[in-house]
Amino acid sequence: MLPEGVRREVESHFGAVRDAQPVGGGCISQPARIETERRGAVFLKHHANVPARFFAAEAEGLAALRAAAGDGVRVPEVLAVCETTEPGPAWIALEWLEPAPREADFAERLGRGLAAVHREGRGWWGWGQANFIGSLPQENAPSATWADFWRDRRLTPQLDLARFRGTLPGTGDEWERLFGRLPEVLGAVEEDGPSLLHGDLWSGNVLACAAGPALIDPAVYRGHREVDLAMAELFGGFDARFFAAYDEAWPLLPGYREARRGVYQLYYLLAHVNLFGGSYVGQTASLLRRIIAA
Repeated sequence: MLPEGVRREVESHFGAVRDAQPVGGGCISQPARIETERRGAVFLKHHANVPARFFAAEAEGLAALRAAAGDGVRVPEVLAVCETTEPGPAWIALEWLEPAPREADFAERLGRGLAAVHREGRGWWGWGQANFIGSLPQENAPSATWADFWRDRRLTPQLDLARFRGTLPGTGDEWERLFGRLPEVLGAVEEDGPSLLHGDLWSGNVLACAAGPALIDPAVYRGHREVDLAMAELFGGFDARFFAAYDEAWPLLPGYREARRGVYQLYYLLAHVNLFGGSYVGQTASLLRRIIAA
């Protein structure tokens, strides 16, 4: 199951691979649970041709989340990364988190744990290096304001790609109208300052393990904390108790659901347009028009 080159490299870190079994998930890479001579169970993801630094960026994000999470939520430890500076084969090995049923307080623990992670954001809007949202590049160069960052580092790159591919949702004029409103709409949250974000918080990136809720597959940067909540709401899969527990731990500022949630969700919908096309074009245009009509 493992390519011979991957097996040799993995065995140089962990000893002989005694067994390798595919596991669910993995929209981009091939995930497996491997049994190794020296480490025991290890979670391995590998791919024959990923962008340069793809798994290195994931490792950096996981390490940042793990340092911030404390006892609130689990984040798997990065055990090894095999990465190149050019597109090509690569892999990442993580601590194996044994799956377990969700306990009665799972949603509340996740909400409080996410709020604790968000409180660790310090510094500027952005991150020290670019990374990825799915398989798409994600720019993270610092910006002076949150509205500038959201326009220049999140919406504009995805819009440019959609325009290049001929799948632009809505019209250029409609997007310019939205951009003109961003300083007013997003300026209200400057008082919160940056938070350390997971960055891709859909339900498939939350696991239930023996130690409670766990976060995986991040697209980390310092942004406003509501972004993670907006993504969590976009495609469902999160219990209402999760949002209530978060809001109890760190109440949201007024205007999130009325004004800012949709602006944040546009980014993830645009990424889906560029990754998958199809129905996401209409869904994105519809949300854009609701926002600028409000």
